[in-house]
Formats: sequence, C-alpha cells, structure tokens
Amino acid sequence: MTGTPRTLAEELRTRPDGGLVGLLRARPDLLSPVPGDVTQLATRAGTRASVVRAVERLDRFVLQTAEALAVAPDPCPYGTLGALMGGDAGDPAVAAALPRAVAELRAQALVWGPDDRLRLVRTARELLTPSAVHPSPTGLGPTVAEAVAGMSPGLLQEIIAAAGLPTTHDPVTAAAALGALFGDRARMAALLDTAPAESIAVLDKLLWGPPYGGVTDRPAPHLRWLLDRGLLLPAGARNVVLPREVALHLRGGRAHHTTEPAAPALSPTTERDPQLVDNAAASQAFTALATVEELLKEWDLGGPAVLRAGGMSVRDLKRTATALDTTEQLAAFWLELAYGAGLIASDGEADERFAATPAAEEWLQLPDPERWAALVAGWLAATRTPGVVGTADAKGRALAALGPHLDRSPAPEVRRRALALLASLPPGASVPASAVLARLRWERPLRGGRPVAGPAAADGTGEAAAGTAPAPADDLRSRLAQWALAEAELLGVTGRGALAAHARGLLDTPPDGAEPTPDDTAAAAARAASQLAPLLPEPLDHVLLQADLTAVAPGPLHRPLAEALGVLADIESKGGATVYRFTPGSVRRALDAGRSAAELQEFLTRHSRTPVPQPLAYLIDDVARRHGHLRIGAATAYVRCDDDALLSEILADRRAAPLRLRRLAPTVLAAQTSPDQLLDGLRAMGYAPAAESAAGDVLIARADSYRTPPRTAPAPVPDGPPSPDPTLLAAAVRAIRAGDLAATAERKPVHAPAPTPGSLPRTTSAETLATMQAAVLTHSALWIGYVNADGAASQRVIAPVRVEGGFVTAYDHTADEVRTYPLHRITGVAELADDSV
Repeated sequence: MTGTPRTLAEELRTRPDGGLVGLLRARPDLLSPVPGDVTQLATRAGTRASVVRAVERLDRFVLQTAEALAVAPDPCPYGTLGALMGGDAGDPAVAAALPRAVAELRAQALVWGPDDRLRLVRTARELLTPSAVHPSPTGLGPTVAEAVAGMSPGLLQEIIAAAGLPTTHDPVTAAAALGALFGDRARMAALLDTAPAESIAVLDKLLWGPPYGGVTDRPAPHLRWLLDRGLLLPAGARNVVLPREVALHLRGGRAHHTTEPAAPALSPTTERDPQLVDNAAASQAFTALATVEELLKEWDLGGPAVLRAGGMSVRDLKRTATALDTTEQLAAFWLELAYGAGLIASDGEADERFAATPAAEEWLQLPDPERWAALVAGWLAATRTPGVVGTADAKGRALAALGPHLDRSPAPEVRRRALALLASLPPGASVPASAVLARLRWERPLRGGRPVAGPAAADGTGEAAAGTAPAPADDLRSRLAQWALAEAELLGVTGRGALAAHARGLLDTPPDGAEPTPDDTAAAAARAASQLAPLLPEPLDHVLLQADLTAVAPGPLHRPLAEALGVLADIESKGGATVYRFTPGSVRRALDAGRSAAELQEFLTRHSRTPVPQPLAYLIDDVARRHGHLRIGAATAYVRCDDDALLSEILADRRAAPLRLRRLAPTVLAAQTSPDQLLDGLRAMGYAPAAESAAGDVLIARADSYRTPPRTAPAPVPDGPPSPDPTLLAAAVRAIRAGDLAATAERKPVHAPAPTPGSLPRTTSAETLATMQAAVLTHSALWIGYVNADGAASQRVIAPVRVEGGFVTAYDHTADEVRTYPLHRITGVAELADDSV
C-alpha cells in the first residue's frame, strides 16, 4: 500500500509479518480468538479492555510519551512531541530515548502514522487525556477551546479584549485567538510582564497540577486580573482552571515536571565473596528442606480441620508456628510452599482436615537437591501469596492460610523480574530492596500505582490552592516484590541479599523468548539443583553418644538413621548439630515399635562413633526387663501377668481406682475401660505394660501415617492470556493475511448482486456446487462464506480438491491446512480475480 495510511488497519497491512508477530506477542489478548483479518485485528487493538492492558505494561518513559501525545494536537508532529517531552531548552537524554518510546508505542499499535502525523489510538487518548474527573499525571488541564465551551459569547469577547486581542464575530474564532496568544512565547511573556506578583504566585501554585482551584464570590484583585484575561477560566460556580496553553508556557513547554528516560540504577552495590553467598544460600536451602520435612512430620497423623469457608483457623496456625518454632507469618509461608508443591492438601472427608499427600512420601525419598528443586519450581510459578494471610478481603474478613482468595496473578512475573534484576548484578553483589522496588515501579508504573491528582481546594484567603495525592507506598506490586525477596532468602535462592550461583539457572528462559512453561521451570530447577548439590552437607551415618543419656548428630543424618533415632530418642535441640535425649518413655516407644533390647543395643553400637555409655545400656535393659511383663487385651480390657504378686500390688494401689479393676484369676485382672485407657493408666503409674492381640501375641505399636487421596498441586491463576509460542504466532499471522486477502481481493462477478466489502458471498446451492466442481478441474482458488455449527460466520479462501457426498475437501488458505466443509453451510462462492492469489 502506498501513501499515508488513513487508519490503523491500513498501517497494520503495511507491516511485515515480523511486525504483526511482535504486536501479537506484546498483546496476546488480541489472539483470543484469532482475528479474521487485519481490520478485525485493528478493531480489537482499539477496544478499551485491550488498550488498558497494553498501557498498564508500558514503562514509565513510554507511558510519559503516551501521556504527552494525549495532550498534544492530533495528529502530532514528532518535533512537537519532542518539545513536550524535553521542553523549549531540550534535553539530550530525552531526545536520545524518545525514538525508542515512539517505536514501542507504534509496535504495540497504540500509536500509528508517520513521524509528521503521529496519532494516539482514540481509546488510549480517552484514557490519558486530562479531565476534571480523571486528572492526568502531567498535571495539565483542558485547552482553552475545551475550557470556554459553553461560556457566553459576550464574556468570551470581554476576555480577549482584556488580553489585548481584537474582538471576533463568533466564539470559535475567539477561543482560537486566545489559544494562539497563550501559545506564542513572545506575546505571552509580554502579557505576563504586566501581571501583579500575587497573580504569578497563584499561577505557580497551579502550574504542575492539579490545575483546578477554588475562588470566592468576590475574587481578590490579583485573581480578578487573571480571570479577566483568561489566564484562569471558570470551571464551575466557584472553581477555576489553568488552561493547558498557559501551563505549557510557564513550564517552558514541558508536559511533565520530571521525565525519566532511563531506568533507576541498581545502587548502591555491596560486593561480597561469591563463595560466601553460595554457602549462605545453600545453608538456608537445607534449613528450608528441614522445615518442610518437620511440617510433614507434625501432620503425619493428620493435620488441623478445614474451616467451613476454607483454610485453617488462626489457632491452628499459631499451633503450627509453635511446632515449627517460627512466627505465624513465616508459618503461613511454609504451609503455602508445601501446599503449592502438592505436599499437603485437604482430605475431602466429611470432617475435612488437612494432611500430607501421597506425593509427600515420594518427595521425602528424593535426594536433598531434587527436593529443593521441587519446592522452588512450585514457588516460582505460584500465584498464591502467603504475605496476604491475616489481611482483610473485600468484605472485611481475614484471609486464612491455605484458604481461598490468596491468589495474586502478577506474583510470578514480579518474582521472576525481581530475581532477574539481581541476576544482572555481578556474582556476589547485592543492592538494597528499595533499589529493586524503584526499578520495578519504573518498569510498570501503572500496575504499581501511579500518582493521582487530587481535587483542588480554596484556602481561607480566596486564592486558588492545589494538592496532589501521593502514590501509594504499599501498592500490590511493591509488596509482591518485597515478599519475593524475603522468600527467596528463606528458600536459599539468594544469600545475604545476592543471587546465588545455583539460582541463576532458575531464570533461564526458552530461546524463542516465550514465557516459560511448567516443564521449562522444572527443567531449570533441576539444573539449579545439580549446581546446589555440591554445596549441601553430605548426610552422616553416625552419631556421638554421651554419658548424660544424649546423642549428638554433628550434621544431617541419613533418613533411615534419623527416623530410627527419632523413635528411640527425643529431639532436645536443633541447629548445626541435633541433640537427642534418651528417656524411659522414648526407649519404651522403640520397644513398642517391635525392637528388642538387643536390637537397640546393636543399633547404637553400629551407628555411634563413641562406645555406648553404661547409663544408656542400663536404661535400655531396665525398660526392656519391665516391658511386656504385664499384658493387656480386650475383654472390655484385661491385664494378665505370671506374677500374681504384681497384680495384687496394682489392685492395692489407690491410683488404679479409676481403672475399676477386679481379679478374675490369680494372673488375670479385668477392667471396665478400653485397652488404650488401661495402657495409659498403668504407664502413668510407672509400669511398662504391652498390648496383646486376641491370639495373645504382643501388638507392635507402629502408628500408620495418615495421607489424603491423590491430590494435584493448585494451578496458578493466570494474569491474562498466556504468551503465545512461535508456532501459534506464525499460524495466526498466516490466518490474518489469508482472511485479509479474502476480504479485500477483487472478485469476478457472479449472477447474484455484488456483495458489499466484508460481507459474505451469496449464491444458490446449484451455483455453489457448479463453481466448486469447476474449481476442482482448474485447480483455482475460491472465496467462500461459511457458517459453522455454532452459527459463527466467516469468510475463507480455499482451493477445492474433491466434491462428493455433499462435502467439499479443500486446502484452506486461511487455516493453512486441508479441511472438509459441508456444502449446506457454505453461504456462497466467488472466484478470485486472476491476479489476487
């Protein structure tokens, strides 16, 4: 197409396929569904929802450029835009960055037209143009023509006369003359030289916005001077507004108080030894694994109940925090981390409660690096944000851990971008969190909360006053970034604020530039795990037994050893070394689990680097000698013992009264209580009874772990449509080009009246069949109208291959594949001109 494009659609047609691919990649919402032709693409690109989404993803300087275009004449020459951005004096940094900003707006179809006639898409102009209801970050007000609309012609003539202009015959030319005066630097300067100092002070108050102010019924003389000459124009009964042309003159032509052509630097930088950073991160990664493992162990027999509204109660969260020896907010993070990895879930029973899933068993058996990779892969893609736990939802209800309404769609993007900024620093380098937040706010100013101009007010003297509401300091995007940095430190992705070497692989993106898929994230996490493996401590197969009935594990233990030792002893303290303490109760627990005294002695001898202390050996033998001497079964319950004197001793003990025992035989006592209660009661009295089965065999007390049915990890809530892959982009561009060809190609005349441009062709069934059969013989392409089973109409370019049985098989140029169409769904057919294909 030649000449200046008259519409956005015409300009899009002139773009190469690569340009359309770039547009669809930047704005994937335009692909749902694939536009039928370029006209549909341009129409969809101008819809409000799509434009809002595109504008929200502009960086600060590109957004400032769009805001300047919104207050510029339409169309706007590039030089005028440059003056608005850099001012009359110019700004080399702005001038250097402006071509990139215009190219970005043009690539996203927010701006079109050549450089001498730049046009902001109408919807974007409506969004960004300042108004009394929606002030602009530029702080500019309406133009003179907009401000005087509705003003009486007589008053307008008085204003231009007071400004030193000749009167006109109509309001339009009067407004144009006043606007031309305010836009003329020399004449405007001469007018302001005659202004009282107090009048200039009022203009300075409104200069950078908001441009509205309040006045009394009887304005002061310096205000009356401004009103008489139109430097302030009425904007209501007691409100005035500073016209845009006046503000631009006073600003030196600048649309923004401060332009930001470059992103804030990541500084100050703190340099550290990369090896120290990696070691600190690896240590924290190991702690994270231990914490999640401890959580699973705490819920091994079932976790807390699920609230009716979903999630867990505040009381249960406090219990979990106490068990993990951490704060409630951190406990919520560990819970959500395990939930996001599919390790815990609700069991779905009538009395619903949380518990570990079958996937948790598989996770526990993996090597430490692979377990870490699974947690980090889930964390990177998760939209659930534990940071909002405890805050109020829209209805004022507190958000519960593991409950609904915790998803925040931008979380994965913010998380990855924050880590990518750390990855851009040299190895071992870190910057304050405030520097990362400042960069993120520059990259997405609208999504992070932008300054909103507040309404002006009148002060006590009747002079115009102004105020600006500050940008929110705790906007969602900033909070997400703060949480991401803190969580990365907890997981060992960063160490001492710097990105660890093994975590850099987490940020690997597909070579085609598309968003990483879950498989891509898992593969990147696996690569990171292989780099982390050498930094994690090797599991130990031994402990150090001490004479005070304790055992010290100088590092992490192999899982079977840790599980066995956890049954035989109680954990007394954790840290770099774990201290276990042996007690009569812990030894009895091991005996209840089916281990004999000899097996326990052999186990300790095999796994201790020090000899088994004599007090520990005596403790095991003493508990084992008494263990199982008494035997309890179900009558309701009974106690039997070969030593009738021991039974007599129990009967005589006052503490046995609640058990309601009676002798049935010299060696048997019956109890009116359950076997479990009887076991607990006798153990509380200092005895060591053992439970037995109905056959008289000793029951091994091994608790079965409670698990939920198979569960899948929660799916992230997408932040808009997914990023399309190159295959889809290429196919979409081919379909758009083919549809455009079908809509614009020259057609041979048919018997029916010629269709209007863009409408479906209409022919009779006989004509359709005859034309199809002829096209099969001549191998020519046809333009058809088609209505699918859902009633959606479309136009296509096809090359028929076979016509039989009421169907036509053809190569569809629009879809770039061979398809079969029922003839009765084809509305009509037309041959393409010889030079159209």
